[in-house]
Amino acid sequence: MAPPRQRVPEGPAPDPAVQKLRVRYAKRGRLRFTSSRDFQRALERALRRADVPMAFSAGFHPHPKISYANAASTGTASEAEYFEVQVTERVDPESVRAALDEALPGGIDIVQVVEAGQGALADRLQASDWLVEVSGVSVNELREAVDRLLERETVEVTRITKSGPRTFDVRRAIVSARVQGPGEAARDAAANHEIRPDCAILRMVVRHTTPAVRPDDILTALREIADLVPPRPPLVTRLAQGPLDTATARVTDPLDPGPA
Repeated sequence: MAPPRQRVPEGPAPDPAVQKLRVRYAKRGRLRFTSSRDFQRALERALRRADVPMAFSAGFHPHPKISYANAASTGTASEAEYFEVQVTERVDPESVRAALDEALPGGIDIVQVVEAGQGALADRLQASDWLVEVSGVSVNELREAVDRLLERETVEVTRITKSGPRTFDVRRAIVSARVQGPGEAARDAAANHEIRPDCAILRMVVRHTTPAVRPDDILTALREIADLVPPRPPLVTRLAQGPLDTATARVTDPLDPGPA
């Protein structure tokens, strides 16, 4: 018996990709509530409006060749989100940045576009620098709670996932953590981020682990070990993510030239 014939899409094969772009964007203000799915739809529309010559996959259901890396959760603001897009014609990265930024809604802002180097972008995203604004808690209260957390070698929390409860250690992911007043935090934060004046600020560098340790996991740990319960939900902003400089406990720029 002859094997079944394999279906082949009609028409010419898609144009090959000749260039890959790495893009840094920010989610600010109310747009921090944009889900990953909503952002992806908005991005594809914006790429078309900006006349970016996207490369597409082959097959019966072609998709733009866009890859996303370690997106922040819904409700979290960020100055350092990343994706890559492949294009079928060589383009000027700065022209793409300006056109794409114009095509996207305000609050989703394209910060930087560069031509991708070798290797995977995801491999360069080793840690994140987080800023957590905690209202209704004094600087001393927050500092005492964070000190208690840092004194421990292991702090386990349980998060409900799609597959059920999962318990994991958050302490080993914390590279550094410090508490600041709003004035000091405002001097250190990104230029586009305004610090509320009535907050205690937790600034921390967190290593990317499996499972990922999120700021809300660390806030859960502070509640469990120090009974820290802010009266209002903290505002969380990712200021940076990229390679981790272990000597200085700082997160560096993943779009800097060099081996990827």
